[in-house]
Amino acid sequence: MYASIIWGFILSLFNARNTVTPTQFIGIQNYVQVLSDPAFIQSLITIIIFTIFIVPTTFAISLGLALLVNSVKVARGFFRSVFFIPTACSYVIASLIWKMEIFNGLPYGLANLVRGMFGLASIAWVTNQNPPYYWLVLVTVRLWLQVGFYMILFIAGLQDIPNELYEAASVDGTNKGWKTFHYITFPLLRATSVSVLLLLLIAGFQAFDEFYNILSSGVGSSGNAILARPPLVYLYQIAIGDQNYGLGSAGAFVLTAIIVVFTLLQNRLFGGFSKES
Repeated sequence: MYASIIWGFILSLFNARNTVTPTQFIGIQNYVQVLSDPAFIQSLITIIIFTIFIVPTTFAISLGLALLVNSVKVARGFFRSVFFIPTACSYVIASLIWKMEIFNGLPYGLANLVRGMFGLASIAWVTNQNPPYYWLVLVTVRLWLQVGFYMILFIAGLQDIPNELYEAASVDGTNKGWKTFHYITFPLLRATSVSVLLLLLIAGFQAFDEFYNILSSGVGSSGNAILARPPLVYLYQIAIGDQNYGLGSAGAFVLTAIIVVFTLLQNRLFGGFSKES
């Protein structure tokens, strides 16, 4: 792993086109070029918008499902499995199902069939730019794939909370509901919450499969990827499509630095992992 990282950094300092062997040393020119490329800047804006929406939405849904499943007295394991199963599904397969079966833009697509029941016209979900319905496709497939995983993390955190605290609150006249969640459950889920937010942030910035498979047409053709192209799709097309491995490596290290900065800021904002309220 470290060897590939070091080799990638070396490539980022060279003019490496159509070869992974360093040829001409150009210093930080690749970094300057990628940071001055409007397409790369736009890809960063795209992924920031995606992350701003997907992180709190996934967090809220996962926490809500965890609270519901954890409160079930019968068949709790069954419900955990039902919500967790999508996590085992391939992002590529799920993306293709969303694109070709659910939101395919034709009258027989599931989404348009539902609209047809209410007398509404069909929508070209993926190709429509105004309004940008493709965001609904991208967000829903990501939510379906990952909420079950983070739900399990929250359930593990919930099960670590001593029942004595809820019993003491009940003796004091506090019924289970918003008050116990606000004063007991959520504060004691601090470490789990910070971990989930961190994982969601990293996963959001690493989004690739759903964007590439839903919007792109292939390596040599961007298809509709220009509508919403995250950094990894941009770098994939630069490194694999254009075979500019030096520029692609430089962009990868820039993206890594951005993820590290956002991670440190989040850790600073929420006080780290070891502090419990």
